[in-house]
Amino acid sequence: MFYYLFDYINEVFGPPGFNIFRYLTFRSALAAITALLISLYFGPKIISLLQKKQIGETIRKEGPQTHHLKAGTPTMGGIIILISISIPVLLWSDVKSTYIILVLIGTIFLGLVGFVDDYLKVVKKLSKGLIARYKLLGQIFVGLIVGSAIYYLPEFSQYNSETTLPFFKNLNFDFSYFYIPAVIFIITATSNAVNITDGLDGLAIGSTIIVMLALAVISYVSGNVIYSDYLNIIYLPGAGELTVFIAAIIGAGLGFLWYNFYPAQIFMGDTGSLALGGAFGITAILIKKELLIPILGGIYFLEILSVVIQTLYFKYTKKKYGEGRRIFKMAPLHHHFEMKGWAEPKIVIRFYILTIIFAIISLASFKIR
Repeated sequence: MFYYLFDYINEVFGPPGFNIFRYLTFRSALAAITALLISLYFGPKIISLLQKKQIGETIRKEGPQTHHLKAGTPTMGGIIILISISIPVLLWSDVKSTYIILVLIGTIFLGLVGFVDDYLKVVKKLSKGLIARYKLLGQIFVGLIVGSAIYYLPEFSQYNSETTLPFFKNLNFDFSYFYIPAVIFIITATSNAVNITDGLDGLAIGSTIIVMLALAVISYVSGNVIYSDYLNIIYLPGAGELTVFIAAIIGAGLGFLWYNFYPAQIFMGDTGSLALGGAFGITAILIKKELLIPILGGIYFLEILSVVIQTLYFKYTKKKYGEGRRIFKMAPLHHHFEMKGWAEPKIVIRFYILTIIFAIISLASFKIR
């Protein structure tokens, strides 16, 4: 909105300094600041509203005993995140950009799927929330839209089904006819992975901020002809606009972390985790870094991998020995360390450190080729 307003003022009247609103870096900074302020402003109001409506977290009986103290903490805080992302993106980005349209609509839609799940669990007291297949259908729908748009729209035609191979120079991988199914799988996986990671105060949102900082750098250089040529990565005209969207997530995340870090005043719920996971997956897909996801999102990957390993091993041993056995004390991985006696803030900070390491490796992959 403001992007076109100031562009119009600059073209018609030409006042000194208004040309600055064309710069991605400046608009990204404004998006981050706007998102942070919105999050900090609406945070207490939404927390208060949720408390009045008695919309609080229900703790699973089989979870760690320390978590029972968190029962009743306001949830569905993803509403704060979605508002804080959407408004700055609409204000400071090029809203006609296909990149912005796809990532914003995909993020909001997955947030709505998460909202329905939270609403059924917390308000309607349905312990399982939204039926798993309906949640999966929502994720598949977003993946189908994003995948089809990239595969068929002319502006993506040059590299529609290709992606960058990390650590390899002048070598791309072509998904070919499997591209749309691959996109569906990636978006489903990333949204579920962040959802699973959201189990400790500040863990999911803090990790997401770190991941998004790295993605902001990657999206900016991918949309810059000089930097992309220097780093020998796929040049994607217009992809730099995603930097504004990512900056909004970072600002919104910082504001939400203010209220979500230990001891949390509010949880994001599926409303936030599915949206953020989807935003991560969609952004990585749009900038052709799909194969970098397991590295950059290393924490998410380890978390969901621990659940898969635990489930498969339990089923295998139950079939073979008549009783299910476990590799981890509890899955996902962060609960394993809780059961080992690690303090919650210690786990969160150490997972942050690991996420920073994964982000550094991801960025280094563009030079180690």
